[in-house]
Amino acid sequence: MIDMFQALWDFLFPARCPLCHKYVQNKGDWCEQCLRQACQPMRLPVSAPMQPILGNAWALSVYRGGTRELIRRLKYRQQRSALPYIRRLLSTAAKDEGIAALLAWCEIAVPVPLHVSRERQRGFNQAELIFGEWLQEHGVSMVRALQRVRSTQPMYQLTLEERRTNLKGAFAVCAAAAVADKRVLLIDDILTTGATLAACCQELERAGAAEIRVLVLASDHHF
Repeated sequence: MIDMFQALWDFLFPARCPLCHKYVQNKGDWCEQCLRQACQPMRLPVSAPMQPILGNAWALSVYRGGTRELIRRLKYRQQRSALPYIRRLLSTAAKDEGIAALLAWCEIAVPVPLHVSRERQRGFNQAELIFGEWLQEHGVSMVRALQRVRSTQPMYQLTLEERRTNLKGAFAVCAAAAVADKRVLLIDDILTTGATLAACCQELERAGAAEIRVLVLASDHHF
């Protein structure tokens, strides 16, 4: 009965590429051209003030090159149907030499936290949902070592300086022993100005992290 229902569902709603909407074989598949366009692992330039704290920063895709709508579907509309496409992109990105080296380098991964009220409303932390299974497959444990100790105002309309002010004192390390002397990979869904990630890096450094690197699913910016 379940197989019949699945066959009917697949007939009524066939799998499509999330970018160009061409038919593909399985849910989660991309057409080859769109996957190449979206999956572009890149090392992001790190600004001078962050260089003493941050080893390097990587993005797996260009935000406006195909992953923006997937991230928005997941993050703002709680549509977990976006996850198979994201996971296919992650598995492709892991074949990149730089990303493979990053995964081999890190000892733990730490997600950028949401405030407890925001996470309760959304139902998940998108960084954990995006990267959790993939990191586990590569032998990397995720540790909730950071917490957002106060709620902040939405930042999409704020300048970089306003973002920094907004984030002052917003984060704290809640698992210092897990971070101390460790090679930490800080993860998030997107990097825009880098203000949030910079604030988190500073807290991890104060907690004694041996080295910090950043990985985001998508970015159009430098750190």
